[in-house]
Amino acid sequence: MQVLSTQGRQVGAAISGLFDLTLHHQTRSARTDHPNPLNRYGKKCFSQTDEDGLTLEILKRIDCLKKGVYIEFGVGDGTENNTLILASLGWKGFWVGGDTLRISIDPNSDRFAYLRDWITLDNILPLVQQGLSRISSTHIDVISLDLDGNDIYFAEKLLASGLEPKLFIVEYNGKFPPPVEFQIVYDAKHSWKGDDYFGASLTSFAKLFERFGYRLVCCNSHSGANAFFVHGAYSAAFADVPADIEKIYVGPRYFPYRKFGHPQSVRTIEQILGSHPAQLAAPDVG
Repeated sequence: MQVLSTQGRQVGAAISGLFDLTLHHQTRSARTDHPNPLNRYGKKCFSQTDEDGLTLEILKRIDCLKKGVYIEFGVGDGTENNTLILASLGWKGFWVGGDTLRISIDPNSDRFAYLRDWITLDNILPLVQQGLSRISSTHIDVISLDLDGNDIYFAEKLLASGLEPKLFIVEYNGKFPPPVEFQIVYDAKHSWKGDDYFGASLTSFAKLFERFGYRLVCCNSHSGANAFFVHGAYSAAFADVPADIEKIYVGPRYFPYRKFGHPQSVRTIEQILGSHPAQLAAPDVG
């Protein structure tokens, strides 16, 4: 029985490895074969899939890579999201979400803060002001929004308030291809059930952002879940990006890797955010 159990585990590991290898090949093809050349820059570091590489390339093009301020709404337990890559570059910022973080936070930090709260249309702007105050900032360069529900309403509220980030990342409902317009009915108590009733279609988001002077430049190839909008002031940096939304759209590919690199350590993230002792104490160089 022990031999059979061992063999079973070995077969399972082999199948899992084959799954990841196949997925890696498919994802690579999806990046290189996509009509939008920006997709080829997709890479994963801390993001769920290939969002990190896209974020870095976009910020390089608009000359906003070395220093900035970010906000992310919806970060899970803090170990996998879209703005950790920015924190690793030394950016300041804050997260807002309803979950308990796995990482320790320095409550006195002026470069990072976490506001734990349930986000609604009534409190999202006060939360932004609270977060900016915590990190002693008055502007925002990047916003990432992934709350599995009322996202389009929150994006509209933020933009209508006068916020003008250079880059705005949103999760779209990839089930609905262009030109389909779809968005769920706003519900302050909405909680995603793991089905297809969430968020809004790419076309609905594109029409919203166009009203506020933003341009859709990319959807991530790996999962077809995140859309990247840049302020119109930087449109010239994306002359190679197709104007047709259908040539930017990526359909849903919700297939996570069973294993990606080494296991994530919370110490790595704590050091990046400046809340780990190794980061807080100055090294003794003799």
